[in-house]
Amino acid sequence: MLSTNTIDSKILSRMFLAGAKNLEAKKEWINELNVFPVPDGDTGTNMTMTILSAANEVGSLSDPDMDTLAKAISSGSLRGARGNSGVILSQLLRGFTRGIKGCSELDARIIASAMEKGVETAYKAVMKPKEGTILTVAKAAADKAAALAPDVEDLESFFTDVFAYADEVLAQTPEMLPVLKEAGVVDSGGQGLIEVLRGAIDGFLGKEVDYSSFVKNDGPLVTKISTQAEADIKFGYCTEFIILLDKPMTEEDELEFKKFLTSIGDSIVLVADDEITKVHVHTNHPGQAIEKALTFGALSRLKIDNMREEHQEKLIKDAEKLAKEQAEADKNLPMKDVGFISVSAGDGLTEIFRELGVDYLIEGGQTMNPSTEDMLNAIEKVNAKTIYILPNNKNIILAANQARDLTEDKDIVVVPTKTVPQGISAIISYVPERNAKENLEVMTEAIQNVKTGQITYAVRDTHIDDKEIHEGDIMGIGDAGMLAVGQDKAEVAVQTAKEMADETSEIVSIYYGIDVTEEEADEIAAMIQKELPDCEIEVNYGGQPIYYYIISVE
Repeated sequence: MLSTNTIDSKILSRMFLAGAKNLEAKKEWINELNVFPVPDGDTGTNMTMTILSAANEVGSLSDPDMDTLAKAISSGSLRGARGNSGVILSQLLRGFTRGIKGCSELDARIIASAMEKGVETAYKAVMKPKEGTILTVAKAAADKAAALAPDVEDLESFFTDVFAYADEVLAQTPEMLPVLKEAGVVDSGGQGLIEVLRGAIDGFLGKEVDYSSFVKNDGPLVTKISTQAEADIKFGYCTEFIILLDKPMTEEDELEFKKFLTSIGDSIVLVADDEITKVHVHTNHPGQAIEKALTFGALSRLKIDNMREEHQEKLIKDAEKLAKEQAEADKNLPMKDVGFISVSAGDGLTEIFRELGVDYLIEGGQTMNPSTEDMLNAIEKVNAKTIYILPNNKNIILAANQARDLTEDKDIVVVPTKTVPQGISAIISYVPERNAKENLEVMTEAIQNVKTGQITYAVRDTHIDDKEIHEGDIMGIGDAGMLAVGQDKAEVAVQTAKEMADETSEIVSIYYGIDVTEEEADEIAAMIQKELPDCEIEVNYGGQPIYYYIISVE
């Protein structure tokens, strides 16, 4: 490639799309860098969906100038931002694009200045910035760019040196955050940013990257299926994985495993050799298939697809159409004073929030963080002057705050609920006679009295909070760390509740997930009651995926 010391909008567009494509290619690997070995690592997914939202806008532009390109990157990433890592990435991009507006070409000085603006914007978006994260890696890259910029004659060496330093700092993140060191991983958000930079350099060097997925397509995004076809889908989750066998499967093992899979699903494919077994099953309980498989060895290439998703997509589109029609009909109606938006994962939890008076439910949670755009759409649909948002997950609060800041015609109050039980406690604490500030104070105080434990399974070996964890173990994860580890769901659930309870505890609430029966939940409630006789025990159907139980203690 010829030596160059400036880039124009065409090259920057190519670099951005290449960065997005490389991040998309690495997202599953980045997900696996999750500190807690839970089956819902989502940093890679969140960052990818954030940058792809912008990439799709960039891909639809034809011959954009720098300002048009900057607007597409900023607007697309802000609205598509999901999770803390995605929001921070969107803020880095937002600040960077502010730094390049009005320029026809970018040299090293302008690029370095724009990178510094990106870091400044991202740090401001985070209430309590923590070093050893994506922020640290971004700052390192910006600092190195600023130091090199005055003497740069060729951007190739400039980009290479900046990337090398950022990668070096990423490798140091375990020394900055003890939890990373204990888990033996680098920061996943920082790794995501490194992959964006890596791809961007490839784009600058003119390496071949397929951008076809970013070309605007006005046709249907999914193939629609009928309601009857949906009803015909008896088992909703297409579940595939490879078992890395601890020892070869015997014929008896294989027959027993097939028999088990037949009891929970259909469309079964099981192909085994001495070292690996390939499994495919359609089931309503993918967690049960995974748990059984873990008795034979470690899992690889796990993939779960919701076969009803296409129909759900159609229902969502239809609902949005009806909502728009309803909104038009409601235009002449006076706005009510207060409305509520809540994030919920699971039909049982959704119903609980509806009964408590929530106007609009956003489906999401730990396994799929709603985007800023999802929040903005919900705000638009709630016809109220003041709207309280309950994120119910620490990884969604920043996206809610971003939606609040982008809303001008309504007063948005984000209650910093980090778990579903906190969200339930917050809305119960709301009093109509108080103003928004008073209610926020009371609701925030109420959620401080709620302790939450979540019961799930480990997807890899690790060491956290002085606990040795092996793949397939059942874990009880509390607000501040690991509370219990074991082989039995009931025993871990009881131990988790005991760890959260103290002499002031009065109520224990159990929300059981989609892979748990009511009878199993009642048995665990009885076990907890025996251990905590002074507490009132409540059992509710939550219907959440991934987590067998969500347990709160107040």
